[in-house]
Amino acid sequence: MLTCQKELFDIPDGVTYLNAAYMGPLTKRAADVGRAAVEKKLNPWSIAISDFFELPNRVYELSARMIDANPSDMAIVPSVSYGTAIAAKNTPVAAGQNIVVMADQFPSNVYPWIKLAEENNAEVITVPWPGDGDWTAAILAAINEKTAIVASANAHWTNGTLIDVVALGRKARSVGAALVLDLTQTLGVVPFSVKEVDPDYMVVGSYKWLLGPYSFGFMYVALRNQGGKPIEESWITREGAEDFTRLVDYKEGYETGARRFDMGEKSNFIHAPIAAEALSLILDLGVDNIAAYLRTLTDHIAGSARAMGLNVADDDKRVPNLIGINFAGGVPGHIASALAAEKIFVSIRGDSIRVSPHIYNDKADIERLFDVLKKEL
Repeated sequence: MLTCQKELFDIPDGVTYLNAAYMGPLTKRAADVGRAAVEKKLNPWSIAISDFFELPNRVYELSARMIDANPSDMAIVPSVSYGTAIAAKNTPVAAGQNIVVMADQFPSNVYPWIKLAEENNAEVITVPWPGDGDWTAAILAAINEKTAIVASANAHWTNGTLIDVVALGRKARSVGAALVLDLTQTLGVVPFSVKEVDPDYMVVGSYKWLLGPYSFGFMYVALRNQGGKPIEESWITREGAEDFTRLVDYKEGYETGARRFDMGEKSNFIHAPIAAEALSLILDLGVDNIAAYLRTLTDHIAGSARAMGLNVADDDKRVPNLIGINFAGGVPGHIASALAAEKIFVSIRGDSIRVSPHIYNDKADIERLFDVLKKEL
């Protein structure tokens, strides 16, 4: 069993950070890597042409390992909205078809579909909150023969309720629909395999559970979609880009695989090494091990909440890393400030206190949280 890894982070004593779903901290090692990268930019003559390609190649390799993909299936993107824009640009939708999303889904995986539906006289079907908490069954019921796209996550970002994306993929394929996933709230701490799910596109930001930098992420593009149109027409995504002496010999052909979808300046000499360091740590610790450890913490949260008469999702209907403590009628207004006064950091999302521990937390952090809740409620 994995143990608490707080020593890897610069989290002061007295601070209880239970908010990885908002933003994950860098490790001390990743921060050192970032400082070295900044120092290198002081002397740009030290940046070799090979750095333009070796840095992203490392990110492709590590991110592919995390999801059972090939490095050639991966692209580097600055954000989830960028990745979903690529998916929207390359997924045909006809008049009268529909696009299925969840109620209160994170906007980056909603706005592109609203626009795409408007442009094609299609419909966005928003699946309402299921009374029994079973998002999977509710989404599956909404998918029909007119569905062109299913846009989802594998956990609702507000409270961690689980969505079975394997089942979604199976149902989407059965009606000829594309599956587009935003896994920003789970990848790296919940096991995921493209071989099991077979999404058309999967996109993730690195700054939460992947413990990476902001404005840097990656996406998976299924082989069947790798001939699509990119958002940008960048020089570095073209074949032969490694030869800087011939860049003005303009090439029509792109690099192989998903590389045509890379953002411009994908070689980001500061963010890329930080992201690679963070991905390496998570892979070294093991996603399965991280998930098992975090399950012990969210189970403890669930038990403590129920003991106070508060509501949480059933254990089999939530992911291991993220849990919502639900309040009928909304979270009391004074709770957030009371917690912050004790340097306990969580998020208020809708009618829930969203608690999202990571590998730097332990059960003592959970006890601190509930000591305040017991006092304030």
